[in-house]
Amino acid sequence: MNQQPLPLDGITVVAVEQAVSAPFATRQLADLGARVIKVERPDGGDFARGYDTAARGLASHFVWCNRGKESIAVDLKDPRGLDIVHRLVADADVFVQNLAQGAAARLGLDAAALCAAHPRLVAVDISGYGSEGPYAHKRAYDMLVQCEAGLASVTGTAEQPVKAGIPAADIAAAMYAFSGVLAALLRRGTTGRGGPVEISMLESLAEWMGHPLHHGMHGGEAPARTGLAHAVIAPYDAYATADGGQVLLSVQNDREWRRLAEQVLERPELAHDPEFATNTARTANRERTGNVVAKALAGLDAREAVARLEAAGIACARLNTVADVAEHPQLAARDRWREIGSPAGPLRAMLPPITLPGGEPARMGSIPGLGEHTDALLRAMGMTDEAAAVLRRDGVVA
Repeated sequence: MNQQPLPLDGITVVAVEQAVSAPFATRQLADLGARVIKVERPDGGDFARGYDTAARGLASHFVWCNRGKESIAVDLKDPRGLDIVHRLVADADVFVQNLAQGAAARLGLDAAALCAAHPRLVAVDISGYGSEGPYAHKRAYDMLVQCEAGLASVTGTAEQPVKAGIPAADIAAAMYAFSGVLAALLRRGTTGRGGPVEISMLESLAEWMGHPLHHGMHGGEAPARTGLAHAVIAPYDAYATADGGQVLLSVQNDREWRRLAEQVLERPELAHDPEFATNTARTANRERTGNVVAKALAGLDAREAVARLEAAGIACARLNTVADVAEHPQLAARDRWREIGSPAGPLRAMLPPITLPGGEPARMGSIPGLGEHTDALLRAMGMTDEAAAVLRRDGVVA
């Protein structure tokens, strides 16, 4: 039986993008088969290219967010460069931008203007705080939005709020932009019209604050910061093991507590002890509960602790490092790793989480060099090599 094509095969995306939110959104589209043309500045390109050199000399953020794209380097401040982008958009199905608030409108690249000119186009504006309101023109970086959205207030320890270790606001906005594009394309399939899509980092991350936000809004207090522990469940934490590892476990109900006490802690008397027998009691006696569990696991190495917990039917996990995740046995067993091309040579990359059995595999394209596809794209729009050479000489393209 023939495999089904990738769902976005035949869709062309033009993106004036930088950093994480828009590039991560368009990378999802590329993985699913879309042709993504990335518009970058001639003088250095997407500034995420310069964040670090960890990926064989390339920036790890850029490698993560930009596989499978074509790069054209164009100076949008030059009318000739801007005209090139408008010509690319005229033949595109989707346009995505995350320029500073107001910059796209000044260039005629905002979603409203583009969709008015091209009714079938789906055009996405990604911003920090949205197009209106007192924060519309406020500078928005991931850490700042994490704080504005309250994520840092519920992350960390009782003594210290912290930001998430990943760019959660950028990722939230990227994934809503991705799903917004898919929804708008589906609507276009029935109406024939595309339309604008507006995404803000603040609103995206505020939606992800669902449990603490609703808990606080509807009469409760915001959950306390408890590190790896849980605010209202005990035991639910990480515990040190004899070999220097850490194992997390979660007891979700009193039946599980009884199994933990009898089969892991080897203290069956605790199963019905009034100070531990119910979650309410264990939470009230959180420190004593934690000490009992910690003492038992401290005598086991991590592998033995996990084996004993799993045998008792207790949810558990190891506190893995980033290096551990790269060699995770479950990812290896499911064959989730591939090699992709890049200007620095082959790089390891993980398949996207969306798996479509019976279809073509995800399109794991190469990381583009800055302006790698400029000449080919200019020729495709009918520009002669001589005309392109003049633009290159003038610094309009690279």
